This record gives sequence, C-alpha cells and structure tokens, in this order.
Amino acid sequence: MSVSEARAALPRILALVDAGNEVTLTRHGQPVAVIVRPDALRLRRASASLAIADAVRQALHDARRAPLSASPTLTSERADELVADVQASRSDR
Repeated sequence: MSVSEARAALPRILALVDAGNEVTLTRHGQPVAVIVRPDALRLRRASASLAIADAVRQALHDARRAPLSASPTLTSERADELVADVQASRSDR
C-alpha cells in the first residue's frame, strides 16, 4: 500500500493489523515501513535475541573444547599496551 493510500485508509489499516496482519507501506514502489502489532514485534525481537544468545552459547561451548595453543600468542609487552589503553580510555570518562 502506498503512503498516500495509507493516509486515506488508516482505520482500515489498523483493523487489518489488529486482526494479525502486517501492512507494508511503500513510497514510489519501495517499502518504507511495516505496520505490525506490538506483540508481534516483541516476539520477533525476543526470537532474534534468543538466536544470538544460542550462537554465543555454541561459540563458548566450542571454545571450551578447543585445545589451547602451546605457545602464547600475546607477548607481555603487547598485554601491557592493551592494559594501558583500557586504563587511559577509562580515565577519559
């Protein structure tokens, strides 16, 4: 539905959304907005967050099972530089 059509049809759009439908608004044929019920939006956001959390959990699980390198990959000098950078960024606050 175009934005100009939506202006004239807002009560009908709200009825469609209330019934569980989604309405995509377009401008010059390109989607610019999607009108959805708040509970549907919350569900999508929660589902996306759970998917990210599951990916992090899997990455941690895989990392725990991976063998550590026999030689260190970080020199003590580089570690000192990183610590100094963190301390400097915190002191700027």
